[in-house]
Amino acid sequence: MAKGQAQEREQIRTPLQNSRRQSNTKMKLTRCGKITLGILMMVIAAIVIGVLVYFIAYGKTPFYYHISFKVNNIDYDSKFQKSYSQEYMDLNKKIVSLMNETFHRSKLRRQYVTSHVVQVSQSRGKIVVHIVLKFKSCYKNNAAKFRDRIKITLYQKLMGNTGSLQIDSFSFKFSDIAMAMAENLLNTCCGRRTITPSGNKIVGGMNAEEGEWPWQASLQQDNVHRCGATLISNNWLVTAAHCFIEVNDPKNWNVSFGLLLSDPQTQRTIKDIIIHEHYHYPAHENDIAVVHMSSPVLYTSNIRRACLPEATFTFPPNSDAVVTGWGTLKHNGEIPNILQKGLVKIIDNKTCNSEAVYSGDITPGMLCAGFLKGRVDACQGDSGGPLVRENSKGIWFLAGIVSWGDECALPNKPGVYTRVTYYRDWIKSKTGL
Repeated sequence: MAKGQAQEREQIRTPLQNSRRQSNTKMKLTRCGKITLGILMMVIAAIVIGVLVYFIAYGKTPFYYHISFKVNNIDYDSKFQKSYSQEYMDLNKKIVSLMNETFHRSKLRRQYVTSHVVQVSQSRGKIVVHIVLKFKSCYKNNAAKFRDRIKITLYQKLMGNTGSLQIDSFSFKFSDIAMAMAENLLNTCCGRRTITPSGNKIVGGMNAEEGEWPWQASLQQDNVHRCGATLISNNWLVTAAHCFIEVNDPKNWNVSFGLLLSDPQTQRTIKDIIIHEHYHYPAHENDIAVVHMSSPVLYTSNIRRACLPEATFTFPPNSDAVVTGWGTLKHNGEIPNILQKGLVKIIDNKTCNSEAVYSGDITPGMLCAGFLKGRVDACQGDSGGPLVRENSKGIWFLAGIVSWGDECALPNKPGVYTRVTYYRDWIKSKTGL
């Protein structure tokens, strides 16, 4: 807005008029001064709040500790090795409750963050629990003193009332642990997610969120996405055999983790590719392979493994499952940069084998999922990726591996997956998992 020029006009003013003009000017200055002071105070307050927020969020240093002790009144059982077993979850609940009680009632309650049972071993038939503790403290320069306070507080508790747990206090061990390894152990449980967002949009799907499907991996040939895969341990992935029809030399492949293909969080080269011995292209049977990474990945809040179901595990027909991947959004379409997710229904093999659907092509080692009306389906580039289902305890199991289908999302042509339970023993024979 342009400024206009005002014409000056001489006026004879009395001293009273001049006095009033001066008074008005002072009033304006005073008001202006008050406004300026108010703004200044607001700026100072904002800076103070910002500093406090930064100090609270970032000013504290994380400290991690590994502790272990023997529990004399619990017999060891191999079920404790499975983080999704009821035995493991009940034990973890008791131990975490004990740790919470110990530190929430102490002077360390503001520094204590979390605890988790990361391993259960045995000694003379009884269990030995291994726990990771996480704290945050501003006293980085007094780490040794801080460590001693935690150790003494915990040891005193273990010497006293520990509820239903009969703890052998003489077996108590305490040590520091590096952050990366500690976070790996804290996130080692399979089938767990840090976020559980709502909504579902793969074909007919929608964008996933960071950390939503932390076991999803991208198999890349010469750094170009070719297939999906599922992380099942620090070292192993499971995928489809047909991903390696043209090239099966590990040197030509690498794997990446993260929400975006263009911005991977972690990458690894491939040491070995093991394809099912009885897979013969173009047949769809035995469409499974395991991939051994050259070096292990460390688990984080955004990189975790899916649970492998037992061979006897069943996934009921018409139950919900989720398929994820970076496949095309339509047949012969473009590959998205961001991971896609799609909610589908498991379809029983009898229905899928009907003449109107796949007319007897579905074998016991296959699993159908999708909708007979179409709408949501895996597509090109999703091959090898996971079809997962959540159990009643919120733990996700790998039900299928994206294998084949008639184009994408067509009516009466749902996606066909390699049934993981059918090949559970084969996976164990190759990976030991």
